[in-house]
Amino acid sequence: MMSLAQLIQTFQSGALSREAFFAEIDHVLAVDAANCARLREAVDATQTVHPLPDAVYAEVLRRIEHRQDNAEAVDDSTRIHEALAAARSATTSDDAEHVKGIGDTLNGRFVLEECLGVGGMGTVYKALDLRKLEASDRKPYIAIKVLNVQFRGQPTSLIALQREARKAQTLAHRNIVTVYDFDRDGPLVYLTMEYLSGKPLSKLLRAPGFAGMPFEKARPIIAGMGQALAYAHERGFVHCDFKPANVFLTDGGDVKVIDFGIARVFQRPEEDPDVTVFDPATLGGITPAYASPEMFEHREPDPRDDVYALACVTYELLTGKHPFNRKSATQARSDKMRAERPPGLDRGQWRTLSAALSFDRASRTASVNQFLEGMGVLTHAPAFPGARVGAIGVGAAVVAAGLWVGYRVLSGHGQTGARPSTVAMVSASAPKAVSETPASPALAVAPAAVVASVPVAVPASSAPVADAASIAALNATLARIPCSALAASLPGHVVQVRGFANTGENMAHIRDALAQTPGGQAAKLDVTAVENHNCEVVSAFAPYWRANHLAGGGAAIHTRPLDARLTQGMPLIVDITTPHYDSYVNVDYFALDGSVVHLVPSNVERDNQAPPGFSATVGGSGYWLVDKPFGTEMIVLLITPAPLFDGLRPASESRAAYLAAVEQQLKQMQAHYGTAHIVADFVQITTHARGESQ
Repeated sequence: MMSLAQLIQTFQSGALSREAFFAEIDHVLAVDAANCARLREAVDATQTVHPLPDAVYAEVLRRIEHRQDNAEAVDDSTRIHEALAAARSATTSDDAEHVKGIGDTLNGRFVLEECLGVGGMGTVYKALDLRKLEASDRKPYIAIKVLNVQFRGQPTSLIALQREARKAQTLAHRNIVTVYDFDRDGPLVYLTMEYLSGKPLSKLLRAPGFAGMPFEKARPIIAGMGQALAYAHERGFVHCDFKPANVFLTDGGDVKVIDFGIARVFQRPEEDPDVTVFDPATLGGITPAYASPEMFEHREPDPRDDVYALACVTYELLTGKHPFNRKSATQARSDKMRAERPPGLDRGQWRTLSAALSFDRASRTASVNQFLEGMGVLTHAPAFPGARVGAIGVGAAVVAAGLWVGYRVLSGHGQTGARPSTVAMVSASAPKAVSETPASPALAVAPAAVVASVPVAVPASSAPVADAASIAALNATLARIPCSALAASLPGHVVQVRGFANTGENMAHIRDALAQTPGGQAAKLDVTAVENHNCEVVSAFAPYWRANHLAGGGAAIHTRPLDARLTQGMPLIVDITTPHYDSYVNVDYFALDGSVVHLVPSNVERDNQAPPGFSATVGGSGYWLVDKPFGTEMIVLLITPAPLFDGLRPASESRAAYLAAVEQQLKQMQAHYGTAHIVADFVQITTHARGESQ
């Protein structure tokens, strides 16, 4: 009788029909039902080298799991006393319900429609969310990973999936799949995540005739994979099972890394109890062809383990072949194997790739970022908002408080020193209606704005020169002034105070603070007067504005013209820059009517992640035009280390509700990431009618 592996190879050769193949599978399982776990491993091993069609693969797995469940029921019945056996017998008819497959429903909500693939811990399905369908959601599909049968019997399996869900939710990155939640349906434990339309990288690499990809074409894939891993490493996680099957190429051209199922923390804070309670790696699941030697040796996880796996995948992407003929790292090391130089790589790139393939962790490339830099892919990595160059469509629009805002990406890749990307905003009304009187006076057209610069002259004196301690004390005092965002500095040994403050009594508070500061009598002040209706906004973001400006002002937002005085018919154009670290960009427009319109991210510009030192322009000539009503409003740039919210906010909402939600989210973010990478900048704008004196 043929083994399972031989049977699969015979079927793939065309010698067996599908019906005959399944019949032989059932025969093999009937003979060897007691060792279903080993049979499953044989299927997975064959699938890695000579993959079965998805539907056939899913059916084979279903038959193995069904056989195992039945075998376990029989074994149990021989070990328990008669009463318990009778109870089990009463539920035997439900065993088929425990083996879910295509066409089945989980928890009466998720209909499994298609097998998308199999990872180290579970099978992934495309599923229809009946609740979303009932709500007429335009995207009712999600992906579900059902825990493999060999893990279900382990008491730690539910913990494993719960850890994966929590880690994946923490790793919020444009190149990492979004994970929603985990749950169970009877004995089945599953994970829900975003549904991606496309194909795994493994399918591309295993395609007939694939002999590698030119470096320029492979560049964005390498960059996407590497940036996902680098992001995870910065947050203390090693993937531990990085391989082509865990990289997904979407139809939209995005690269997504999936399955952080056995990722282990390599930065282990003592306050994290999970590290000592449970380690998912004890469940197994590494893939020999991509695991570093240290993983076979059960050494502590290290980012360089992922560097080795990334190098193997990169080599395979460029050549169509595994660098060591799919042998494990330990076997390749024992055989003294050396990878051959791929064509098309220069000397520096090959030196980087070969170092990353080192069997010795100490001599391996130290970090993913170092690998990406050496391979020369970072300068071409996609970035917000130029990740999708080309028109998104002027017709795509959101209606909020009478303002119609559309977006389209025009040009650029968003890298420092390159031409900035541009997001053009379309006027709320049709071009011919721009000058018409709006039906609603609030936010019916583009906002009006004025920036009032208020330099305050302070008589010079012979007061002692300020030092760092006195400036710190001054900043602490300024932070207590209501309706203000102020920062004191000491350029050239002269005290300087700049920022925003409500006029009147608050200006007196500033002068009092300076009077108590050495050198304060000769201070230079550049303070923008804040209108009363903008105090709530300024106060909400003042701590993050101060953090930004005391750190050097890496995040910045400016209007064109710089004085933010706009006249009827002019476009609103805003330039933004981001700090020297990876970040998420939020741009919000606080309107006169007490609402807030979310510009970035939005329904039409979801990608708001930016690389370090990124520059972009929001707005463009002839699009978002100024019209009635006229007055002063605020535009706020908020930079966060992770997405501010799990999903998009409504296009427009109450200012009070939004500020309350932001306050709560930022508190949680500070507790998790600290305060260093949460910064803000804002600009108060004003508009005037044509011919009106300014």
